Amino acid sequence: MLYILVGNKQRNCCKHEFIQIYESRTGRSEIEEFINSLDIHTQVRFFAKRGLLEEYGPRLPRPHAAHLEDGIYELRFTSSQGKVKVLYFFFYKNKIIFTNGFIKKTNKVPRREIKLAKERREDFYKRTKER
Repeated sequence: MLYILVGNKQRNCCKHEFIQIYESRTGRSEIEEFINSLDIHTQVRFFAKRGLLEEYGPRLPRPHAAHLEDGIYELRFTSSQGKVKVLYFFFYKNKIIFTNGFIKKTNKVPRREIKLAKERREDFYKRTKER
């Protein structure tokens, strides 16, 4: 479960049915670990952008979001920690699945991050079909 600290209380960030965090077969969620590793101010910025994504879905324009390739998108924002990117894809009726996140250190999104998002999307599809 992904939480943000608000004062001394934890709040569930992804209780909305249209947002989902990718988890591996073992239940590990690296995107959850990434978001929880961000400082509190950066987390607040993430949740603000996530709210815009939830509201506008695939219509959310730059500079907030961008299509990278092959159905993989990035949620984009800058914080004191740098340029934060959270990759995601849409699934059935605009459900949003967050796959991975990173602090961008180069001009382009690293190929390995896009590849990882695609691999996680394929794993998600495969396990969804198995249910």
